[in-house]
Amino acid sequence: MKIFNTLSKRKEDFVPLEPGKVKMYVCGPTVYNYIHIGNARPMIVFDTVRRYFEYKGYEVNYVSNFTDVDDKIINKAIEEGVDASVISERYIAECKKDMAGMNVKPATTHPLATQEIPGMISMIETLIEKGYAYAVSDGTVYYRTRKFKDYGKLSHKNLDDLQSGFREIKVTGEEKEDPLDFVLWKPKKDGEPYWDAPWCKGRPGWHIECSVMSKHYLGDQIDIHAGGEDLIFPHHENEIAQSEAANGKEFARYWMHNAFLNIDNKKMSKSLGNFFTVREISEQYDLQVLRFFMLSAHYRSPLNFSADLMEASKNGLTRILTAVERLAELSAAASGGELTEEERALEGQVKELVDKYEAAMDDDFNTADAISAVFELVKFANTSVWETSTKAFVDDVKKTIEKLCDVLGIITEKKEELLDGEIEALIEERQQARKDKNFARADEIRDILAEKGILLKDTREGVKWTRA
Repeated sequence: MKIFNTLSKRKEDFVPLEPGKVKMYVCGPTVYNYIHIGNARPMIVFDTVRRYFEYKGYEVNYVSNFTDVDDKIINKAIEEGVDASVISERYIAECKKDMAGMNVKPATTHPLATQEIPGMISMIETLIEKGYAYAVSDGTVYYRTRKFKDYGKLSHKNLDDLQSGFREIKVTGEEKEDPLDFVLWKPKKDGEPYWDAPWCKGRPGWHIECSVMSKHYLGDQIDIHAGGEDLIFPHHENEIAQSEAANGKEFARYWMHNAFLNIDNKKMSKSLGNFFTVREISEQYDLQVLRFFMLSAHYRSPLNFSADLMEASKNGLTRILTAVERLAELSAAASGGELTEEERALEGQVKELVDKYEAAMDDDFNTADAISAVFELVKFANTSVWETSTKAFVDDVKKTIEKLCDVLGIITEKKEELLDGEIEALIEERQQARKDKNFARADEIRDILAEKGILLKDTREGVKWTRA
């Protein structure tokens, strides 16, 4: 199995630190709002990587955090007049709903930054003792970037180039030794959550959080660290500097990064009005379509999101689901008995396509080519499996497609459609729940309908619905 390692900028054979086991850390979202489809890409991509390792027989310890203390969370809390924990807990719950909709498996551990503060203080103390960090008079602790000789090895940036491009704004009383030094701990501000530390009451810098959570749940060294390419610098570069200075060991063997997601060939941004949350997409499409779309390109290739491409993904997914549904019907009607000679010969073609699928996934998780192999299997199923086929043959083809789709996180069972009357009854119940201010039940009904592909639209004439 080969993985493109951002560190070496080439594909490398995967050799785990411990035979048969994979220790993998993936940077998770900052929970101050609903996750957007840019957040969804690494979630889906690296969930698929994990699933393929498990398919190959590895035991995967998969850790993905929630950043639950951050300026954006604090600002949202101030805006709503609530504690920051109210915001983070709300959006962790919403994020988990969206992840379930995209069939992203829960991580082995989902650590929260706020629950790992003692470990962060301990690592900062170690860095100070080793001369890699220093505190200034107001209690801020900085990392001495130039002390770490390998700084820039992941992003392939040169410290001197960074220095020349750095326009430092001189502040009276500024005690930072070097403009490239970054924050490990910062003093509290009024209205912010804070923790007691030897330097001051305050909170950790963002970068130290992941270094500590990775160390706590996976140890000093890990096999794979992953995330979006926007995290390469400075976040992942700073993680390496902190972890390797504190632990005295190589931090991660392989660094994996997914490319950006564009919207209609433009960068996604709120100012351009092309910013979509996963929840908004779920109102138009089953989130399995979003997952299928995300895997239709190689994870290191930029991916363009558009209505046309989502429709194409929906049609492609339907082809697979329809084929599996047909095989289920044939299986129910088929007679028993062993494979015929002709079927034994056809089994060889099935194996060739499985080998093709695995070769694609072994080559840096090329899901686009893996999906092509699944489509070839679907074509084979539609042209080589008939009412006269034995149950053993039908079931083998069906199970093979299901197994390969499961690695991709694609659920092959078609969802049962609600009857019109059932939909109307649920909408009526939702309207009543809203009148009764039972918003939890109203949201639950909306989610049930969305899961069944029913889209709701509030109009002056009442609630209108359509099937996705």
